[in-house]
Amino acid sequence: MTHSANGRTADHDIDPIFLHRWSPRAFTGEDMPDAVLMSLFEAARWAPSASNIQPWRFVYARRGTPQWAPLFDALMDMNQAWVARASVLAYVISDRFRRKPGAEPAPNRSHSFDAGAAWAYLALQAQHLGWAAHGMGGFFPEKAHEAMGVPEADYRIEAAIAIGRPTDAGVLPESYRAREVPSGRGPVVSFVFEGRYRS
Repeated sequence: MTHSANGRTADHDIDPIFLHRWSPRAFTGEDMPDAVLMSLFEAARWAPSASNIQPWRFVYARRGTPQWAPLFDALMDMNQAWVARASVLAYVISDRFRRKPGAEPAPNRSHSFDAGAAWAYLALQAQHLGWAAHGMGGFFPEKAHEAMGVPEADYRIEAAIAIGRPTDAGVLPESYRAREVPSGRGPVVSFVFEGRYRS
């Protein structure tokens, strides 16, 4: 059985939430209840990680608070243009090291991979609750590290995340409106290989 939603069709049987989830830029700007926001981070908490190290960290700010400006200013202009209407701006950060009591920190090869899983869980929970989370790489890492007090030697800022209630594209600057549609994906056969990789 296949599913269709948002102009997308799955070639294989999956839960419809994967088709419904996408990354809008148009947000209402309404305040996000604390219980809803914390449920997103609770979902991230339950992501899988190597040896259950859970290397992800999140730093967030609500629009209209003193904490918002430093995080917002670390974004590139192209993202500031639409993130201004998000309810919450967060950054997902990964700890580069395995840290065990009584032992020297050791490099953690899967820190970014594991933080990505936590972000995906957060994004799916947002969709489930009628909100949306839009991850982006368009920020200045040095500025973000400084704004949040994140030591660059120990942690990597993986992505910025705009969170809000999605709305009509009419609230966006005109240059962004045509792009406000869910994107498609390449077919499974283009990235899955049995036994050996083929380019």
